[in-house]
This record gives sequence, C-alpha cells and structure tokens, in this order.
Amino acid sequence: MLSTGLPQGAVPRLERPGPLRDRVYEALLELITTRALQPGQHLVESELAGHLGVSRQPVREALQRLNSEGWVDLRPAQGAFVHQPTEDEADQLLTVRTLLEAEAARLAAANADAAGIAALDEIVAQGLAAVAAGDVTGAVALNAAFHAKIMELAGNTVLAELAAQVDRRVRWYYTPVARLRGGTSWSEHRDLIAAIADHDEHLATRLMREHTEHTRQSYHERRKG
Repeated sequence: MLSTGLPQGAVPRLERPGPLRDRVYEALLELITTRALQPGQHLVESELAGHLGVSRQPVREALQRLNSEGWVDLRPAQGAFVHQPTEDEADQLLTVRTLLEAEAARLAAANADAAGIAALDEIVAQGLAAVAAGDVTGAVALNAAFHAKIMELAGNTVLAELAAQVDRRVRWYYTPVARLRGGTSWSEHRDLIAAIADHDEHLATRLMREHTEHTRQSYHERRKG
C-alpha cells in the first residue's frame, strides 16, 4: 500500500475506450464515492498515477475537474485533498434527495407492473445477503440499485436525470452509515415494495420520505458520535 492509502484491490481497472483523462476521472471519482479515498485525504499526483498506471498529466486534469465539481479541494502550496463535506452540505443534499425519491416512489406505485416488483424483490434479497455477509460495499451498491430501479419504474425522464445528478453524492454520504443502518434499511425497502405493489401512492410516498429521513438522521448521528 502506498502512502495514498488505497486498500488492496480498491483501484478500478481503466477501460480502454474513451479519452484517458475521462477514464482517470471516473476511476478517481469511484474511489472517492466508495471512500477508498477518505474525506480529507491528501492526493499525491505521482502516487495516484502509479496506482492507475498512467502519467501525471491525466491525473492532474482529473483532479482539476473534480475540484470544479466539489469532490476535491486544491489548496495553494499544499496540493489536492478529498473534499470534507460539511454538515450543511450533507443536509441540503439529502433533503433534495428526499424530495426526488418521494415523488419517484409515488409514480412507481402508480405505474409499476409485476416484473418491476419482482426486480425490486430480487435486489432486496441480494441486499440482505450482502448485509449478512458484512459486505458493506456490496450493500451500498445494491441500495443504489434499489433506488435507481424505483426511479426507473416511476417513468419520468426528467426526474431520473435530476436524481442521477445527486446519486453519487448520496452514495458518498450513505457509505459511512451503511453498516449502522444494516438490515433496518432493507426492512424499510420491503415495506416500500409492498406499498408500490398495492399501488398505494400515498403510503409509498410517506414510507420513502421516512426511509430517506432515517438515512439523513443516521448520517448526522454518526458525525456527532
């Protein structure tokens, strides 16, 4: 392990298609959102380039882009650091997420068919298996897949595009509380599926609001703890 502090096996492989700077950007963003690179961690260009098997130039370009998007802080005479989100930043993002997800749940309850419900059930089964195995990374990915599937079932393209803009930051904030939420989160998912299957738009909306609010509260409780 180099001083950059990447866990063994954490570095994603760079796929060949597409400009190198974009592939490096995606790789670094994945490392940040999964918290393989921790908030506040110093990012050394030469070490990241060594991990990814590229020159320093695409790493530098990727860090500049990540800085413009708020994932990385570039500090004069100090270098690049993973952004440390504030309480207000997290609260604002998770509040917006609640609004988007609640509307998606309502629309999913109105539109979902048997195949969609079965797909949600399968994701929940996989999520519970990941929790039982202590696979936090897998649980976080499956949680994102569950919410993405509800967004798909909602059938509103504009809503889905807005949700996609906040999805990675939601994963970033959710990862630290995934173990804390554990099976409780997936039990809430089951209740939500039941409401969607019954086409109960009001209940689906309320349950999604409560579900996302629990995540927001857990995030703040962890920070205070």
